[in-house]
Parts: sequence; C-alpha cells; structure tokens
Amino acid sequence: MRKCLRCQSDMIEGLDFKIEGASYGITLAENEKIFAKRLGKPKVAVCPNCGEISIYLENTKQIKKAL
Repeated sequence: MRKCLRCQSDMIEGLDFKIEGASYGITLAENEKIFAKRLGKPKVAVCPNCGEISIYLENTKQIKKAL
C-alpha cells in the first residue's frame, strides 16, 4: 500500500493515465525516438484525502536492464 507523501493516508493504487481524446494512455520509453524500447506503462495512485498523485511502475525489471 502506497502512503501519501503529504498527509500519510493510504493511496488508491493501480489507476491508469488516459490522454483526453485518445484511449491509448502513455508509456515510459528509453529515449524520444519513435521506435525506442518501451520500459513500462506507468500506473497512478491518488490520495483520497488531499488529492496528491503518485506516478509509479509496477515492474521495474526493464529499467534495471536498461541501466
């Protein structure tokens, strides 16, 4: 369970980013090139008390390999 950095409340996890007007969301890539290696799809957690948003990756194996 993620804790809010501002108020220490339990955050609601596992939410997705959606770009308004498109349904494909966002991904994390190694660089800005069109065919860059995809490192993961960021997830979002939100604090139900203060609204703080946290962006995180559930699987960090790809990032460790890229480093």
